[in-house]
Amino acid sequence: MRRIGHTIIVFGYCPVNGAPYQGPVSAIPLALPGAKRHFVCEEAYMADGGPRQTGYGIDIKPHAYDPFSNPEYFEGVLARRVIAFLIDLVIITVPIILACIFIFLFGLITFGLGWGLFFLVVPGSVIWALLYCGATMGGPASATVGMRTVDIEVRTWYGAPCYFLLGAVHAIAFWVTTSALTPLVLLVGLLNERRRLLHDFLLGTVVVNNERRAALLRHASALLSPASRRE
Repeated sequence: MRRIGHTIIVFGYCPVNGAPYQGPVSAIPLALPGAKRHFVCEEAYMADGGPRQTGYGIDIKPHAYDPFSNPEYFEGVLARRVIAFLIDLVIITVPIILACIFIFLFGLITFGLGWGLFFLVVPGSVIWALLYCGATMGGPASATVGMRTVDIEVRTWYGAPCYFLLGAVHAIAFWVTTSALTPLVLLVGLLNERRRLLHDFLLGTVVVNNERRAALLRHASALLSPASRRE
């Protein structure tokens, strides 16, 4: 153990859980000088290669999808996201158009009084879109109807499925980033191997091919490999 200023550098085993580590452990005093000192261990790396942990109880989880060892999860994802967006846009827009037609006809019957309902169209449309995205992304498939159509799904960066709140916020972040920064911000997906867009980075999400499509791509890649051709 060696003291450097107000920081104690400990070499050996973590005093919190006794786990070995690769590299030094930093024990930081939590009390003022002169008082009884308590130390919190910060592990640099877990010995079993697990997530990095700190003395504050925070797990830094690794990415679940590696574009180099598992490229089948990201093949064609950007193009499929565009198709999924168009499908979802139609699904969201059609009920809004039908509601506007109903309000218009209702206004004719009520001599214009019913047209006051048009003021509810905008907030109603926002609520409907958020409910749709939250309910579908937070469902068992972790994907909207459009995403399920093209076999993609939304996951957190560490592989967990999406949930209602994350799905709704995902939709908000998408519209905010594209509205504020123009649709050119979508080019961010071409600049990283996981094909994540700006709002994916902000929310810690990633869109990947679902397991069924990934398995098909994996099988097709195995059939086209040089080893299988020689056989």
